[in-house]
Amino acid sequence: MAPTTLASLDPIMKEVYAPRIREQLNTETTALKRITRSSAGVTNEVGGKYVTFPLHTRRNAGIGSRREGQPLPAPGSQGYAAARVGLKYAYGSVQLTGQAISLTDSDPKAFARALDQEVNGLKDDLLKDMNRQVYGSGNGAIGTVATTAASGTTIAVTDARLFQIGEVLDLITLPSTVATAGLVVVGVDTDANTVTVGTATAVTAGQILVRTGSGPDASGNLEITGLAAIVNNTGTLYNVDPTVEPTWKAVVDSNGGTARALTEGSMISMVDKIRTNGGSTTLMLTSLGVRKAYFNLLSQTRSTVNSVDFTGGFKGLAFTTDQGDIPLVADVDSPKGQILYLNENNITYYHDEDWHWLDRSGSMWERKVDASGTYDAWYANMVEYHELGTDRRNTHGKLVDLLEA
Repeated sequence: MAPTTLASLDPIMKEVYAPRIREQLNTETTALKRITRSSAGVTNEVGGKYVTFPLHTRRNAGIGSRREGQPLPAPGSQGYAAARVGLKYAYGSVQLTGQAISLTDSDPKAFARALDQEVNGLKDDLLKDMNRQVYGSGNGAIGTVATTAASGTTIAVTDARLFQIGEVLDLITLPSTVATAGLVVVGVDTDANTVTVGTATAVTAGQILVRTGSGPDASGNLEITGLAAIVNNTGTLYNVDPTVEPTWKAVVDSNGGTARALTEGSMISMVDKIRTNGGSTTLMLTSLGVRKAYFNLLSQTRSTVNSVDFTGGFKGLAFTTDQGDIPLVADVDSPKGQILYLNENNITYYHDEDWHWLDRSGSMWERKVDASGTYDAWYANMVEYHELGTDRRNTHGKLVDLLEA
């Protein structure tokens, strides 16, 4: 039997493992599952890949009532703005040693196990990280430093749920200054909301912790523009400034940072405000704690509370309005203390193609080489060029500062 070569491994990786990763990312990510994926309108331009689409922002003002013989209203026109979405570039890497590759000749099952472990582990990591990114603002924050502290290894954060042991992090002073690079996470306490790193470092409240190298730089954010930026009533989004185009803002109901009890009245009010904008809500995303608070709220007024099956395989609690039920679905990665009100018809996950292996050199495998020398080890990289886009920001909203149950 001919020995296995890197060239013969290419089709195994491309044909067997790549489709699995695409399937997992499309069907098992709660936040992205119902968001339309599209490559339509993606263009290659100098400087990167982009999607550009027009936004209807103003009505024709040439309308009015007149008496007989009076001049007619001066003609007006519809107002538009152009949104330009630059795709972001996300990568995942897998590495095999030469010794592991040689097992394909002597022990194919052992090689298959090694390959499965690495590639399926990469799949799971990509899955979780993209689900995190969809809720973010694009600056890469896995968590925010809660309190200023002198040099130490334990960092208090506002929410420790998204940190993972073994992650390598950069401490960023916004907007883009790297205060400390290469902090390795050695412990996570979600009850105390602390993260322990391997190297003592001084921190300041408001700094963010990001995957190393993934934080914002002078040119902007590297991660996708998530719902924290999209569902907001301030801030320029896709080069459109809401101070110039006042309709280009989402509905935000906050309580000045003070947590409050969830009420059906506040939930109805949010739906009504979005409806007044001419929009509608098709999905409500929230955390496990707020979902439980809503469950408790229903239990006080109804004898039974059942989960409901919705389109696309979703299960959740129904929020009933005069225009029909809206699914309220919990996501373990959703920020605490808020409910996102989304119109899925106006959010698109743009990408040039699904996750795929880089093979511009003729093979997806590259030898590991660094300053210490050349290794009997080979790595392959997966990539997806993508971005979240919305063509109607004011059809989305969020209810924040809510007490978790």
